[in-house]
Amino acid sequence: MTSVMAVDLGKTGCRAVLWRGAGSSPSVSSVAGAPGLAAPDGVAAARAAVRAAVEPLLREQDGARPEAVLVGAAGAASAPAAARSLADALLADLPVDEAAVTSDAVTAHAGALGGRAGVVLAIGTGSVAVGIGADGTYARVDGWGPLLGDDGSGARIGTAGLRAALRAHDGRGPATALLDAAVRLFGDPERLPATVGRDGNPARTAASFAPEVARAAAAGDAVASAIVREAAADLAETALAAAGRIASDGGPLPLAVTGGLTGLGPALTAPLTAALTGSGLPVRLTSSLGDPLDGARLLAVDRSNPHARLVVRVRRTAAHPPTPATPPARA
Repeated sequence: MTSVMAVDLGKTGCRAVLWRGAGSSPSVSSVAGAPGLAAPDGVAAARAAVRAAVEPLLREQDGARPEAVLVGAAGAASAPAAARSLADALLADLPVDEAAVTSDAVTAHAGALGGRAGVVLAIGTGSVAVGIGADGTYARVDGWGPLLGDDGSGARIGTAGLRAALRAHDGRGPATALLDAAVRLFGDPERLPATVGRDGNPARTAASFAPEVARAAAAGDAVASAIVREAAADLAETALAAAGRIASDGGPLPLAVTGGLTGLGPALTAPLTAALTGSGLPVRLTSSLGDPLDGARLLAVDRSNPHARLVVRVRRTAAHPPTPATPPARA
């Protein structure tokens, strides 16, 4: 393929890249994310986010048609029917010959390990570990959303921090710098529940508090430190569970950690690294080769890797007439 669009659709942000072929510089567009394909109206929200991200890139094409779009979407793993619905909708919306959707954890895995076997722990607003073995075995651990899972994620860290702030405000819990941080970021603690839910995506709003928790932990706040240490232990447990369910090629399994939560710094990454390397399991921490957008592009152009069966693809047929090179305006 000479021109493909790759999209990384998370719960916090949606990034899209247009690759025009070897030697060209990719164009990038970023917009707000969507609650996840498994959420109520998840397909509609995802469709709107993807269109908002790719439309500026399509305008740069001057009428040229990219061959395909591949979206790594939060929630796709637990909502395969929604993933297919999104692929169908994007084929109707966009001037491409193929629309494909997979989990954002799968694109993160492909990008981080270059399509090789191993484990990728993707941590952001949510958290999930994906393992793909040398023999094609596949394991997905967690990624169950903020209500039932996503242990150690930004949403869980932020929620725990806000709960600790409110406990301190009530006098039910120990004093913590998190209370002042919550007031600074969100205002009156008495209105915090309404504030967290006001944009319809409380997990994303709670996750925005995770950096404050990490900063307080780095400064020595005991409550914040305990929250971050517990998150690191949860994340290590998730990654090691995935490693234990897939086959290696005889050597240690590569294990990469990706996602925006790595930006929290040593307060989180130091205890996470210690838990992973001290587990006794045959894993080898490695730096990521690329990000989810690199993985989405790889999966768009290469169907020979072990990730291919995890991708829902819809090809344009007579039932899907060509879409104009400039997609219709969004409602």
